[in-house]
Amino acid sequence: MSQGQPPLVSPSASSGLPARQRSQSGAEVQVTENEKYIIFRSRCQNDCSSVDMEEVRTESLGDPSRVFAIFVQKHRCYDLIPTSNKLLVFDNSLNVRKAFFALVYNGLRAAPLWDAQQQRFVGMLTISDFIHILQNYYRSALVPMEELETHRISTWRAELSNRLKPLIWISPEASLHDAVRLLLQARVHRLPVIDPATGNALFIVTHKRILKYIFLYIHQLPMPAWLARPVKQLGIGTYSDIVTIGETTPLVRVLSLFVQNRVSALPVVNGDGRLVDIYSKFDVINLAATKTYNNLDISVKEALQYRRDRFEGVSSCRGEDSLKSVIEKLVTAEVHRLVVTDSDNRVAGLLSLSDVLKALIVDCDKFGCCEAGDGDTMDSAFAPVESMDMS
Repeated sequence: MSQGQPPLVSPSASSGLPARQRSQSGAEVQVTENEKYIIFRSRCQNDCSSVDMEEVRTESLGDPSRVFAIFVQKHRCYDLIPTSNKLLVFDNSLNVRKAFFALVYNGLRAAPLWDAQQQRFVGMLTISDFIHILQNYYRSALVPMEELETHRISTWRAELSNRLKPLIWISPEASLHDAVRLLLQARVHRLPVIDPATGNALFIVTHKRILKYIFLYIHQLPMPAWLARPVKQLGIGTYSDIVTIGETTPLVRVLSLFVQNRVSALPVVNGDGRLVDIYSKFDVINLAATKTYNNLDISVKEALQYRRDRFEGVSSCRGEDSLKSVIEKLVTAEVHRLVVTDSDNRVAGLLSLSDVLKALIVDCDKFGCCEAGDGDTMDSAFAPVESMDMS
């Protein structure tokens, strides 16, 4: 794993963007090239995982609490690559507005940034950047944000140079254990996987992908007894100082709360203080999709009408729910967090993917020691998973 500069790669013949070669793994790669960005669609020819699950089970027999830590130590980042993968790469000189439109159009949340002069990847463009841009340049609905229309990514990054961090990336041969620790330590949600031999960006590792991958094999693993314990009792999640918003909260205020509190979602409560919805950073990208970012004085309730996908309701849990049930709900609902509610449907806490991964992989020893009979295992109540979309 690395936080240093990624390796140099050869420039594309037709643009300043990186050339793409056949992956050393044998994956087939199709390239769709625009003037300032490239879409890489790769297809893995077979099951990339070569881990002997019996070996994982054997090593965890003496200490079942560490079964998930052992599992991610045995697997590489490349094992996460889905059968069909799409990666968007932006040239640093691309117009900011066009970049975010491209993210929306391709259904992605982030893209690596390529600097043609340096001939290397220099960072990531994420929805958080879009929020910072809106917050910095919005004045009122009567004053167009010309900066969003005219700025290039490089211009925006230059203005933020004092706040920019070096690109954090990881090798495809690094373990998933390294990836989890790097994601948690750096407090980032996305980690580009870059081949140090070719300089190619292969895909992006996320908390969501890692948990889905664990869940894919979870029925084959011995289950530590603490999986049956309540999440609040285990201390998993945040249960104090939870920031909420009302349905009438102006959107411009919501953006400020995202930045000030470094949170990725805000529960929406009604006049009685009961949970009715949630507004996440990903919902902000819908402003780009619908070109409604010039009026941020609208209420959260109005902004939520611009959701492109059908909303199934807020995914929630109770503090008394077992960790096992919480994992299953996060994966099957394909969400990044659960709102913890009390018996009156009032917000009591938030529980994120990173909270769960930290518990399974980093804090597992603590859970085992706190429990009598920590070597015991429970029968797996997870349904066997025959296949799962790893995108």
